[in-house]
Amino acid sequence: MNRRTLVISPNWIGDAVMAQPLLQILKQRHPGRPIDVLAPPSVAPVWRAMAEVDSVLETPFRHRALQLRERWKYAKVLRARGYGDAYVLPNTLKYALIPWLAGIGERVGYKGEMRYGLLNVMHHDDTPPRPMVPFYAALAQPPGAPLPATLPRPKLVVDAARIDALCARLGIARGRALVVFAPGAEFGAAKRWPPAHFAALAKAIMQADPEAQVVLLGSPKDKPVCDEIGAALGTAGVFNLAGATRLDEAIALIARAAAVVSNDSGLLHIASALNRPVIALYGPTDPDHAPPFSDLASSMSLRLACSPCRQRECPLGHQDCMQKMSAEMVWHELRPMLAQSR
Repeated sequence: MNRRTLVISPNWIGDAVMAQPLLQILKQRHPGRPIDVLAPPSVAPVWRAMAEVDSVLETPFRHRALQLRERWKYAKVLRARGYGDAYVLPNTLKYALIPWLAGIGERVGYKGEMRYGLLNVMHHDDTPPRPMVPFYAALAQPPGAPLPATLPRPKLVVDAARIDALCARLGIARGRALVVFAPGAEFGAAKRWPPAHFAALAKAIMQADPEAQVVLLGSPKDKPVCDEIGAALGTAGVFNLAGATRLDEAIALIARAAAVVSNDSGLLHIASALNRPVIALYGPTDPDHAPPFSDLASSMSLRLACSPCRQRECPLGHQDCMQKMSAEMVWHELRPMLAQSR
């Protein structure tokens, strides 16, 4: 029996997407070795959209809780699955405990929270930090070894029949351009492009193409922002689905999109991994740290002197990095993308 590989997922959607090239490298190296992923339920649908993944196991642990007894019990379940190696992507000690308790022979990851002994193939973080794709892909190499000159791009796959069925159920018409907006950002309000700007961009799209459809996607936390955008539009062809779709459904809708306009968020990286045309809006975060990889992509940042500050709230109180990025500027980038995607 082929031994299996275990990958322990990060807790963030975008990080999980950007870890996907690591799986491509592992699968190329050992095509017959099944790869399982242990992931939080909130992130699991992303891994299910990766062709390299054999099984997705959902973590039964509470967020931020050590739950040592529960981890020991779960490690016994993992031990029975016959893993030969494990890649621990979160930097916390509690996730490194799991493969150690499970007796997995090779345990790979970054030092993180002083995880000596728990990991026996230990990598060290770079200073300054590397972009996220090479950061995770480096775990496939011996510690300190150089990466290949080119790395695979993140890639997700969605069944076309599933996309069609979902669009039919939601009333999204085939043969008409679909533009997805992702106005939320889990990190904090500073990363959000203003709702009024999103609404103005939607009006520009519909003025140029009255048949266009705009979908607002996000988690339940993003619903107030999406409601504000929807109220400013109030027109046919706008679907406010924030908080009304599961993550696997959001992935399928993005796969259907002619273009995606998104803050620096998990949905941005999903769109990139589905190779959809993407406008990525960066304010307090670094556009070079986690850029989109689509064939058609524009990373927009005003690159003000005060950014990237990486703060959840604007420390200067004005949020100029987002406020001064006008709808007209974004439309200038989006319009040729839509023309090309048609």
